[in-house]
Amino acid sequence: MDQLIKILIVEDNVIIADDMQSMLEDIGYNIVANVVDYEGAANALATLDIDLALVDIVLASKKTGIDLGRHIRENYNIPFIFVTSNSDKATVENAKSVKPNGYLVKPFEQQDLFTSIEIALSNFNNDTVSLAKETAEEEADGKLVSNSVLRNSIFVKKNQHYYRIPFDEIQYVKADNVYLEVYTEDKTFLVRSALKDYLEKLPSKQFYRAHKSYIVNIDQIEAINTKDILINGKNIPISKEFREFILSNMNS
Repeated sequence: MDQLIKILIVEDNVIIADDMQSMLEDIGYNIVANVVDYEGAANALATLDIDLALVDIVLASKKTGIDLGRHIRENYNIPFIFVTSNSDKATVENAKSVKPNGYLVKPFEQQDLFTSIEIALSNFNNDTVSLAKETAEEEADGKLVSNSVLRNSIFVKKNQHYYRIPFDEIQYVKADNVYLEVYTEDKTFLVRSALKDYLEKLPSKQFYRAHKSYIVNIDQIEAINTKDILINGKNIPISKEFREFILSNMNS
C-alpha cells in the first residue's frame, strides 16, 4: 500500500516543534518523531523509517543541527532541510558544508514548509538518479534496460499529499500527452514527466519500455500474446522488440 512520507522534526523549541507538526499533519505528512536534541534525532534515525528530516541548527544538546546534518549525510540516504532563525553569512556557510537539501528561515507559513519539502524531495530524487547514472556500468547498445535505480520506492504527488509507492506495487505507467498515469492495483497517480525520463527513475531489472506509450513492471505480467500483455486484467500493447525480449527470457 502506498504511504505518506515520514518526517522527523528536530527542534529544541517545543512550541515551534508542535506548531510545525500540526502544520505538516494538516497537509497530510506523517510525523514519525519530534525530538529536541542530537541524541534523540540519532536514535530516531537508527530505529525508525524516515524519508526526510527537518533540522533546527541550534539544538538542546552540545552537538548542533549541522553536526546532525553531517551524521545524516555520512550514514543515511535521505534528504534533510535546515529550519532556523539564523540567516547570517557565517551560519549559512557552515550549513552549506554538509549540503542540506533546503534552508528555511523562521518564521514561516505552512505553504513555505510544503514548498520546501516538495522541492527537497524532487531535487533528492533527481540527484540520486544522476549519481546512479555516473556510477552504473555502461550497457550494450540495444538492450532494454535502464541504468538508474533509486531506493525501494518512489514519491508521487496526488492532491496535497506526497505518497511513497514501493516499486513492487507499480504495475505499469502510461503516457498521456505531457502527463504519465502511474497505475498500482487500486490507484492511479498523475505525474508530469516524459516517459523516457521516468523510466530512468525505476529499477532497470524490473521495469521496461514495452511500447512507445507504456512502461511495465515485468513481475506484474499475467499473460502475453503476439500483440499485447495482460496486467491486472488490462491489455497493454507491446513492441516487437519487447515481445522478443520477453519470449527469449521465458523459463530461462
